[in-house]
Amino acid sequence: MQGLKLLILFTLSSLFGLARTAPQVPCYFIFGDSLVDNGNNNNIASLARANYPPYGIDFPDGPSGRFSNGLTTVDVISKLLGFNDYIPPCASVNGDELLAGCNFASAAAGIRDETGQQLGARISFGGQLRNYQTAVQQLVDILGDEESAANHLSKCIFSVGMGSNDYLNNYFMPTIYATSRQYNPQQYADALITQYSQQIRILYNYGARKVALIGVGQVGCSPNELAQFSQNGVTCVDRINNAIQIFNQKLMSLVDQFNTLPGAHFTYINAYGIFADILKNPAANGLRVTNRGCCGVGRNNGQVTCLPFQTPCSNRHEYMFWDAFHPTEAANIIIGKRSYSAQSSSDAYPVDIRRLALA
Repeated sequence: MQGLKLLILFTLSSLFGLARTAPQVPCYFIFGDSLVDNGNNNNIASLARANYPPYGIDFPDGPSGRFSNGLTTVDVISKLLGFNDYIPPCASVNGDELLAGCNFASAAAGIRDETGQQLGARISFGGQLRNYQTAVQQLVDILGDEESAANHLSKCIFSVGMGSNDYLNNYFMPTIYATSRQYNPQQYADALITQYSQQIRILYNYGARKVALIGVGQVGCSPNELAQFSQNGVTCVDRINNAIQIFNQKLMSLVDQFNTLPGAHFTYINAYGIFADILKNPAANGLRVTNRGCCGVGRNNGQVTCLPFQTPCSNRHEYMFWDAFHPTEAANIIIGKRSYSAQSSSDAYPVDIRRLALA
């Protein structure tokens, strides 16, 4: 078993072309939802959990709470940044481990506190920020004073990916949430960005200086939305994607605003565009199936998400989606690599994560 783990580590090192050297930054802090949650929801009363098979079927330690068959995008990014280990969930971090960062992400979380409430407990972005503020105080205690903690945090990478659930598990769920009757898409994006801006300012006020804001992806192309709203099960749902594009445009403008603050290096990662590029030419990215989940039930394998102990597809490396909502490891590797090192000038604005680390 130990030999197998070493072989897996060697294979991953080969995949990302890494040598065992010091990471490019001393720490990496992650905020987000189920796209990057790696176990924070495991022990809370939530339907949004993935700590059971077949989730993690291709991950070295099996089911961990990651909503994928294997790696998430931030796992890929952490390796490309040179970290020897994946960034752990904050729920399991103790003492000096915090110096290297941790992952605050929680499945079903949103910018708005009520987002995802039909799925039970989750840690909204506001809750993740409160947990981060507690962590900053712990860092002050570890390092001895606020100045030392601020200096340490100024060198860290922060990635923040929120907003998907504010559409998927709020605005486009009118039987449960009233937001689509209260706001048109433009107004809703404005309301989200206003709140998001205030939240991100808290992050800045508590030491974050190198911040990657991850745009919302093409939610209207997920198997779940295709199953519900696409006549042919292939064509993406424009009204969902169009609403998300309004939000993303405003998020890019937010980057410009934050970059006027002292010492700030903010950047936007165009997850929507990267996703669209892959869908346009899946074969060039080694993928074959883009409209069905590898594991799921019903139309597009997307009406019900992957069930405990369900047998998934065997050719997972050819699928864009692992379940009704979340990408496979294969897709996450592509997205993670392009987030770290832009393949196209539109992948990141103004810089990719590789350049952000050097800022």
